[in-house]
Formats: sequence, structure tokens, C-alpha cells
Amino acid sequence: MTSEDFDAEYRQWAARSGELFERASRVIPGGAGSSARTVKFGWKPYPPFIAEGQGSRIRDVDGHEYIDYLLGLGPMILGHRHPVVTAAVTNAIESYGTCFGLPYELEIEAAEKVVATVPGIEMVRFTNSGSEAVGSAIRIARAVTQRRLVIRFEGHYHGWQDTVYWSNHVDPAAAGPADHPRPIPSGPGVPIELEDTLIVLSWNDPESFVRVMNERGHEVAAVITEPAVFNTGCILPEPGYLELLRSETTKHGALLIFDEVITGFRFARGCAQEWFGVTPDITTLAKGLGGGFPVAAIGGSKEVMSIIAEGRYSHSGTYNANVIQCAAVSATMDLLAEPGLYERQRALGFRLADGITSIAEGLNIPVRVEGIGTVFQLWFSDQPIRNWRDAEKFASEELFTTWYHEMLLRGVLFHPSHLENLFVSLVHTDADIDTTLEAASDALAVVARTM
Repeated sequence: MTSEDFDAEYRQWAARSGELFERASRVIPGGAGSSARTVKFGWKPYPPFIAEGQGSRIRDVDGHEYIDYLLGLGPMILGHRHPVVTAAVTNAIESYGTCFGLPYELEIEAAEKVVATVPGIEMVRFTNSGSEAVGSAIRIARAVTQRRLVIRFEGHYHGWQDTVYWSNHVDPAAAGPADHPRPIPSGPGVPIELEDTLIVLSWNDPESFVRVMNERGHEVAAVITEPAVFNTGCILPEPGYLELLRSETTKHGALLIFDEVITGFRFARGCAQEWFGVTPDITTLAKGLGGGFPVAAIGGSKEVMSIIAEGRYSHSGTYNANVIQCAAVSATMDLLAEPGLYERQRALGFRLADGITSIAEGLNIPVRVEGIGTVFQLWFSDQPIRNWRDAEKFASEELFTTWYHEMLLRGVLFHPSHLENLFVSLVHTDADIDTTLEAASDALAVVARTM
């Protein structure tokens, strides 16, 4: 099926969504509340408009039900409308209210549970989005170290703030050589003067990192990284790489920031830092933290967080630690403590990933499925993907788009971009995986015929 054929079929199949998209586009830029939900980011000819979600399933306004692997781009780690979290939030609003501008006991309870769960967090502050948390992390690192340089990596996304909105998915020709790339703003409106505050490197390239730290480590305030790259599909750290980031930052007096906005609670209760056994100085969290409710957090060692505790750094926000957030966090942390939960759901996710790989290989489709059970991506590539440059060079966007189209029409939803990923929630079932693999068998057969 060509893209034109899909568009024509989709417009009939999702006619009501088309009507709502036209209406939305008159008052909402791009027809949706986030650019990640718009045509430019792959939702062509327009996104499905959703009527409801429950557990691992969602239903659109045209009456189509999907097994959901988009999961709100990550927050629905417990599926849609989890009864325990929903009840906790509802009860808290009825008991407390919503927002006081003053502390209250439920805030302490939520914070204590996060501190008890995440290895690198001894103290935590709640905030409202991953971008806010990362912006605070960068500024705190500069304040603590009294240095200005920040090292980040191509293909990672750390939010939309000017200080970090750089070198996500950029033109490699403009960025220069892979072993010494130059910072490239990820969009217009970012002051070019901030280029001098950043060093951008290729992920999974230990040689370039050690070289830069030997040359300029005394100027580096922080190294910020996703512990596994989930903003360019799924790219895992090679053995020893995160340990190297940890040892070099310690050696040169810089701070290590783990952006766990996506990885946090995704495949291990103690987040990626527990899974990989590497503890950062500062951790940012969002998405899975609140079981589907909007909340983020910045946490770290007592030594680092003391700059806030002592009032030397102002971390403010009217809606920080509001009742909805703290009730959701407290209930979610309790649910994630269920014995065997992660082991069971990782096994489900690996069964799905392995099943897709087996189907593709049986059809002689070159694929590489990479992830950690509850999050993975299917690269249509016969080459390994180690970083953004590899993804841009080797992964077939065209084949992925065909795969997405065919799966959508068979009732399986995930993001249409091959640079995103598939999330398996902690409530997906064996039946969901079975149905998805049946759809994948048919969809990949169509992909094979297009090659």
C-alpha cells in the first residue's frame, strides 16, 4: 500500500477524526496540543482522535479499538484509568483540595516513596514537566560547580528549554564529523550564543568523551544523558559506557545527570540507574512517575540538593507538588512495588520483540529489535544502531511507515516515527501480545512485498 493509498483509505476509515481535525485546526495550531501529535511528526494525513482509554486499550471517535503501545508517549505506564491511581487522586481532591501554595503531609508521603525507590535520589522536588525538571537540573549543576559547560549527546532529547534544545535530530552534514560534532539548535528561536555553553558528542563513543574530558573537564559543570536513548528509537549503552561517564565526571569534578523522564520506572522499579548499576548525581523524572497524571521531579544527593534546601537556589512553581501530583505519585509507587511485576512485564515485552524479530527474519526482512522488554523499537536495518548517526544512515523510515500503516489498520497503535518507540505497559496481557503478533505477521508480509 502506497502512502497515497493509505491516506485515501484512512480518510474513509477515520472520517470522524478528520472532521474533528479540521475543526481543531481552526483554533489549535497544527490541530493538536503538542507538536508530537501533529502531521509534521508523522500523523498523516491526521491523527486519530480518541474517545476513551481503559487498561491497555484505547478507542477512537470512529469506533476503532487499538492495543495501545503509544501509551500517551510514555506516561500511561499503568495503562489508562488505572482504578487505584484514579481513586487515590479523586479521594485526595475530595479530602484536601487541589493547590495550596503551602506544604502538606501527602507531599512528604510521595517524596519519601520516591526516595526509597530510586538509588540516586536522597531528596526530591516535584514539578510539572520533564522540560522543567531538566532545565532546573542544568541550572543547579552550574550553580553547584560554578562552571558553565554542559556535555550532551546527539540524538538525545532533554526538553524544549533553550539551554538543552540542541542536536536532537539534526542534519549530520551541518553538525560536522561524528567524533567532533558542533552544537546545532533543534529549532528556530534558540539563541545561537548558547552554543558556547555546550559540548555535543556522539553517544557510545568513549574515545571522544575521554578526549574532551581530558582537555576541558575542569570547565564542565555536568554531563547530561539518557541512560538508554529512547528519543531516537531505542539505543542501549554499550557495556562500560555509563560507568565511563560516571568515573570521568567524578574524576574531573563535574556532575552526572541522568534524564530518566522516559526510562524512569519503565523497565525497573529503581529506574535505569538501578538496572545498569550506575548512580548519577542528579535525576530527572516524569512520564511513569505519576501513573498517567501530569507530574515531574528533580532529585539527587543531599549534597547537591542542599543548594535548594539552604535557599541558595530558588526552585519555585505555583503548581509544584499539587495534590493531584502527590496523590498520583504515592499510589503509583505503591503499585510498582508489587513483587514480580517488572519481571513478568519485561518477559511479555521480550516475547513480543522476539516474536516480531522471528516473523521478520522468516520473511527475509532486515530488522533489529532493540529495547528492554517494556520499551523497544523495530529498526528496519541490516546494520547495528549505536547512535543518532547510525539511525539516520542505516534505518529505513519508508519501511517503518508501511509497517505502522498496516499495524494501525489492524488495531495496533504506536508512534508513526521510527525515531520513537513502542511501550509495553505494566497491565498489558498475554492476550494482547498474541493479538499483536497475529497482526504483525500480516503487516510484515505486506512490508516484505514492498521491498
